[in-house]
Amino acid sequence: MARIGVFICHCGSNIAGVVSVEKVVEAAQTLPGVRVSMDYKYMCSDPGQNLIINTIKEQGLDRVVVGSCSPRMHENTFRASVERAGLNPYMLEIANIREHVSWVHSDNKDAATDKAIKLVELAVAKVRRNEPLQKMYAAIEKRALVIGGGIAGIQAALDIAANGYKVMLVEKEPSIGGRMSQLDKTFPTMDCSACILTPKMVAVAQNKNITLQTYAEVAEVHGYVGNFEVKIKKKARFVNMAKCIGCGVCTEKCPSKKTLSEFNANIAARKAIYTPFPQAVPNIPVIDKDSCLYFATGKCKVCEKVCPAEAIDYTQEDEIITERFGAIVVATGYDLYDHSRYGEYGYGEIPDVITGLQLERMINSGGPTGGHVKRPSDGKEPETVVFIQCVGSRDDAKGKPYCSRVCCMYTAKQALLLKEHYPNSQAFVFYMDIRAAGKGYEEFVQRVQTEYGVVYLRGRVSRIYEKKDHLLVKGVDTLSGQQVEIKADMVVLATGLEPKKEAQNLAQLLHIGYDQNGFYTELHPKLAPVETQIAGVYLAGCCQSPKDIPDTVAQASATAAKVGALLSQESLEIEPMISEVNPLLCSGCRMCYHACPYSAIEMEDKEIRRGDVRCVAKVLTSVCKGCGVCAAGCYCKAIDLKGWTDRQLMEEIGVLRYR
Repeated sequence: MARIGVFICHCGSNIAGVVSVEKVVEAAQTLPGVRVSMDYKYMCSDPGQNLIINTIKEQGLDRVVVGSCSPRMHENTFRASVERAGLNPYMLEIANIREHVSWVHSDNKDAATDKAIKLVELAVAKVRRNEPLQKMYAAIEKRALVIGGGIAGIQAALDIAANGYKVMLVEKEPSIGGRMSQLDKTFPTMDCSACILTPKMVAVAQNKNITLQTYAEVAEVHGYVGNFEVKIKKKARFVNMAKCIGCGVCTEKCPSKKTLSEFNANIAARKAIYTPFPQAVPNIPVIDKDSCLYFATGKCKVCEKVCPAEAIDYTQEDEIITERFGAIVVATGYDLYDHSRYGEYGYGEIPDVITGLQLERMINSGGPTGGHVKRPSDGKEPETVVFIQCVGSRDDAKGKPYCSRVCCMYTAKQALLLKEHYPNSQAFVFYMDIRAAGKGYEEFVQRVQTEYGVVYLRGRVSRIYEKKDHLLVKGVDTLSGQQVEIKADMVVLATGLEPKKEAQNLAQLLHIGYDQNGFYTELHPKLAPVETQIAGVYLAGCCQSPKDIPDTVAQASATAAKVGALLSQESLEIEPMISEVNPLLCSGCRMCYHACPYSAIEMEDKEIRRGDVRCVAKVLTSVCKGCGVCAAGCYCKAIDLKGWTDRQLMEEIGVLRYR
């Protein structure tokens, strides 16, 4: 006969202010198997836990029900208390009478109390059928995978490596550096972006604990926390990295038709064999197969002929490598919003309407124009430039509903740089609201207005017209209530940030969640901001949400700390509340195999009885997350979820049915 103890928490006034705790305690005392029922103001406190421990020992209890807050908050706390008292920690049930009762039924105390009694009764019925479960342990692969080689991935990799763990950094582009490598200066300190980023890039390449895999992508992910098996596709560079000396002769002599440079935001051309930028790491070129004359016609091979190191290899093919990791960091960054959806701004039709990133590449001394801002239409230096903010941000109709956070600041920075380069120029900024929420940000924006004379107009631009040798920008200043027309030489669109186009594909490979906008979702917005719902997979940088460089670096370091804490463990505890298959009942229909979102089920030939060999399902215990999808979909009822068996659930249903 079960000996059950019921402990009801007041949670201060969170529960007791709505639920009559005394009535719940009295009702619980009458339930079958309950030997003791009591309450305490804060059951999760040390005195409250000691109350549970002492009562278990004194009353000889073998099962415990706690009526309190959500299991997400304190289930582990109470499991630890039960275990300290000598019980199996899984002989515990939580009745959630805070979130499920007091927080949603504050208008009717009698009804709330009655519901709390029902939830406790359900928990008591279920705990009667609980069985001891044993914790499992798995070895941890002491390596980490970082996906994305921008500043977030670089910082995370360096910090993990500094803790003594091996790291593989995978970047899909030919070089690490990400978006930060495209910038000229960084706000609000106006540091040279390359000056502060390049040393970190070099540090990654020289770190003995970091393996770089550039021009590569993650193709498949299997396994679980501590033991991920990842297949990485290394795209063919057609250049032997071991032989190449980075002299650049191949690029200089390449006769192929030029194509637009992605690194330079499509305002300049590049060769078929190219290095993205001079400070690239690794400083080894790659051949763009789509624009190479040899791959198009079978002729040319100039780069092979002029290469002094004989590093050109046209026979290279894509390669798949398989690696094992204990933890994965996702730092895939962001894309810029497709501003062509704003037809009224004329992008793509009016050549002198450009994006903020294109201006960034122009104004960069290492960019295609040598730091000179030139109008794309005629190459002249602009005297009047209009900046339009929130292009794609805070716009439910055409763009995204969220604020991209950095647009206000990079527009102010670019207006300042423009005035420094061309003191006689005039900049106008159309804005919705100025959002400068960072250290020194508000002061920076004020300085741009007061010291550099940049004119800020609160309002939207309705239309941009091309008039001979200039642009006519029509908008409104909502502060004065006046219509505004500005004769401009150039218009710069402050495009917002959005997730990478392939972000959802990677999320599905990793089984992590993403929100309605495509950004990856953290486990908890306040208490677990870098973790995901998949243990061992962490987030860093703009793949989670738009953020500036300081916040990105801080989050990357936080992620590295979490990875270090994981990899420092000798072994990993695995939750035993997982699925199990009864092979005698399994028909081998594969329904569970296809339904499992974690690939935790495989099919195997097994001898059920002597001479009776059948293909049945098998649960990979270290991969299963206990979601129960397989059990719910099994036609033969051959699968049970430990801790949530059909028998336990039927006990709860029986309480409601016969109440």
